[in-house]
Amino acid sequence: MKKNFWVLLLFMLIGLLAGALIARSLSTVPGLSFLTNSTTIVWSPTADLLVLSYAITLRIHLSLLSIAGLALAIWLYRKL
Repeated sequence: MKKNFWVLLLFMLIGLLAGALIARSLSTVPGLSFLTNSTTIVWSPTADLLVLSYAITLRIHLSLLSIAGLALAIWLYRKL
């Protein structure tokens, strides 16, 4: 399999999603709250250029399990 940027990006996205899904499913377990608590990162650039205006909001919820899923995905990509 040929390694390129898009395959790495796909692996990273799948790893983040898998970690987030696992964190959401384990959120009811009180002993694992340190793994499932998430931090929100928000970036919202806006511009009004008289002819064109835009407002974009990017919101990322990161938890420890999401980061572990990302690390696992990068490790799997390197093993290919």
